[in-house]
Amino acid sequence: MKKEHLEKITLMAEKITKEHSLELVDVQFNKEGGAWFLRVYIDNLAGEVTTDLCAQINKLLSTYLDDLDPIEQQYFLEVSSPGIERPLRKPEDFSRFKGHLVRVNTYTKIGGRKVFVGTLDELENGILRIVDEDTEETVELQYDNVANVKLSINF
Repeated sequence: MKKEHLEKITLMAEKITKEHSLELVDVQFNKEGGAWFLRVYIDNLAGEVTTDLCAQINKLLSTYLDDLDPIEQQYFLEVSSPGIERPLRKPEDFSRFKGHLVRVNTYTKIGGRKVFVGTLDELENGILRIVDEDTEETVELQYDNVANVKLSINF
């Protein structure tokens, strides 16, 4: 799928979720086991993400996709919650989840590591700060070297 088509789908998904007081977390288009999947992850800031809510958004988005027809190959549309280890992408995510445990993966090694787990402090001026769960020291990471940040849980 062309990048501009994914951007249009993302904009429409964002419009639909906002109209229903939901948050669009992510949109992905991936091939798995020979099949293509368009996955839309939503969150409900006022409560839980139910299967009925996912089905409702799926139906609205499916109607839009049928009209636009941006995807050439056959695919499956899935709308779901981002789960308990949700990704943090937008600046407001970092403010909202300050103080939560996160797992950060970097593109390059820093001090011999590419994975950092700790309490989220802040994202400011291109620097992501977390308090390392093992050393309890503040770790500063250049955000342009961060591959992804996800909420984390301890078992």
